[in-house]
Amino acid sequence: MAQINRSEAGKAYFKRTWMLYAMLILPMVFFLVFRYFPMINIAIAFKDYNIFRGVWDSPWVGLKWFQEAFTSRDFYNALRNTLVLNFLDLIVGFPAPIILAVLLNELHIRSYKKLTQTVVYLPHFLSWIIISGMAFQLFAPSGGVINMMLARLGFKPVNFLMENHLWIATYVGLGVWKEMGWGTIIYLAAITSINPELYEAAEVDGAGRLRKIWHVTLPGIRSTIVVLLIMNLGRILGSEFDRPYTLANPTVMQVADVISTMVYRVGIRSMQFSYTTAIGLFQSLVCVIFLLAANAIAKKAGERGIW
Repeated sequence: MAQINRSEAGKAYFKRTWMLYAMLILPMVFFLVFRYFPMINIAIAFKDYNIFRGVWDSPWVGLKWFQEAFTSRDFYNALRNTLVLNFLDLIVGFPAPIILAVLLNELHIRSYKKLTQTVVYLPHFLSWIIISGMAFQLFAPSGGVINMMLARLGFKPVNFLMENHLWIATYVGLGVWKEMGWGTIIYLAAITSINPELYEAAEVDGAGRLRKIWHVTLPGIRSTIVVLLIMNLGRILGSEFDRPYTLANPTVMQVADVISTMVYRVGIRSMQFSYTTAIGLFQSLVCVIFLLAANAIAKKAGERGIW
C-alpha cells in the first residue's frame, strides 16, 4: 500500500514538474556534445599524434610525453609561474570583493551606493586586450601617464611592465581591479538574505558597526565565502590565456610564461599537440585534486561544501 501511494505521488509530482525536466534536456545535450564527448581526445596525450593520420590511427607511446614534460625546464618554469600568480590572485583578490561588499552594505545613501556599484562592476565587461592597452598607456616607462606624473614630482621613472617583481604586482593589481566589483554581486546577494532582526538584536546589545559586521554580516555569508574559496582553489593550477599573454613582454617572460601561454606557444604554434595535451591533462588532474581536497576540508570544518 505504501509503495502504491509512493508511486502515485511520484507520478503526480512528475505531471506537475515535467516541463522543468524537459527544459534540462537542452543544456544536458550541450554538455554531452561540447564537454564530455571531446574528452575522448585525451588519448592524444598517450599517442604520437599525427594530424593527417588522426587520433586513433596515430601510434601509442604510453607516458612518453609526460616524462618529457616533467624533465623540461620550460614546463617547470611555467608551472611555478602559474602557481605563484594564481596564489597571489587568491591571497589578494579573494578578500577584495568581500571587503567591498561589506563596505557597500554599510552605505545608506542609495544613489551613491548604486553609482559606486556601477563604477566597480564596469571593468569586468572590458576584455584583457583593452585593459592591456590601457596598462601600456598608463605604465609605459617613457610616455606613460603614471611615469610622467612621477617625473613632474621629481621621481625617477618606474618600469612597471619591465621588471619582474613590478610586473607581478601590476598583473595582480589589474586582476583585482577588473574582477573585484563583479565578485561583489554574489556577496551582496548573500548579505541581503541575512535576517535584519539579527542586526537589531546586536544593536540592542550595544554592538557598534564593526561588531555587527564581525558577528552578524561575516558569519551570515560564511557559507558563500567557503563555496567560492573551494571553487577558487580548484582553479589554482588553471590560468586564463588572454591576461598573461596580453600583459607579457620579452623582458618578463621568466615570470610571465604560464601553462596556458606555454601550451599556445608549444602546442599551437609549434604543433606539438601530444606534448601539450599531456601538460593540459596533468593540469586538469591537479585542479580536480585541489577541488576535492578543499571540499573535504570544508566538510570536516562543519561547512556544507559544494556537494
